[in-house]
Amino acid sequence: MNAEVAPASEQTPIGVQMLVSGVAPITPALRMAIRADTPLLPKKPQRAIDHGLFDLNARNQIELF
Repeated sequence: MNAEVAPASEQTPIGVQMLVSGVAPITPALRMAIRADTPLLPKKPQRAIDHGLFDLNARNQIELF
C-alpha cells in the first residue's frame, strides 16, 4: 500500500551519496573545462593605462601645438 522506495545512492570514498534522477554528475573533465573558461586574473596590481593611445586627458586638448 504505502511502499516507500529508497532513493538511489552509491558508495564513494567520502561516504554514501544520493543520486538524483535527471542530474548528471560533475566529472573531472567538466571541472577542468570550467576552470579553463574562467578569465585570468593578474597576480600584481596593474598600472593605469594613461599614456599614448589610451590617454583620455590628452584627447581633451584643444590646440595641437
